[in-house]
Amino acid sequence: MAQLPTGPLRRPQQHEEIADYLRDEIFAGHIPAGESLPSEVELCEQFNTSRGPVRQAVATLRAEGLLSSGRGRRSLVLSNTRTETFEEILSTTSWLYRMGKNPGEVVNRRGIIQADETVAEKMRITPGTDVYVLDRVRSADDEPLVAEVMYFDASLTDVIETVDTSEDSIHRELIRAGADFNNLSRSFTVERADAQLATQLGIEENDPVVAVALKALTHNGDVLEYAVHIFRADKVSFGLNNVRGHSSPLWFQVESDIH
Repeated sequence: MAQLPTGPLRRPQQHEEIADYLRDEIFAGHIPAGESLPSEVELCEQFNTSRGPVRQAVATLRAEGLLSSGRGRRSLVLSNTRTETFEEILSTTSWLYRMGKNPGEVVNRRGIIQADETVAEKMRITPGTDVYVLDRVRSADDEPLVAEVMYFDASLTDVIETVDTSEDSIHRELIRAGADFNNLSRSFTVERADAQLATQLGIEENDPVVAVALKALTHNGDVLEYAVHIFRADKVSFGLNNVRGHSSPLWFQVESDIH
């Protein structure tokens, strides 16, 4: 079995700590929408730092759509809608806990399998290569919410096997063990539930569902995980904040086979 892919474990840089602090202040309502941030001078004094990390932190929150563009004046808070952290995107467990929900699971299968052509293509491996699969239905406060199938690089097996997946985050334990989750991509489609999925999620056959395909990669571009999460459409909503001058991480397109 291959060795666990690892990356450098480091303390957050100062601009990240400042951004985390300001983000928490906004989400907690301590700096409401329409009010301005503390001045650069005040933040520099508070964090005992220069203007560089402060400006980088503010730029991060602008890119997330939480702040106005500033340009010679204090940045205003535009929204206090909580954005997702990287771990919450990776981990349904972390996401549910953040929303105050109690996560649960019904496991359909887990363990080492051989990747079929679709999984192999997504993970950039040879068909027949060992991968670790976890196929389960997640619930929030005992109500079925999402069916998910996650395929992991087989080198992560030993860590995953130690995790109580009903309560703990697989990804948090993998990151603690040094797994180099560095970047990810997601695509969203609206589909209809077949009979099996409808039974799993407690909905009617042909009801709409939201399918989210996720790919998580290392610094070097190696795929550590490919997953498909299928949500009940009546239980989730999506939103995105944008500020002029910053590109959106969302892509939105018409498929070529739609007429």
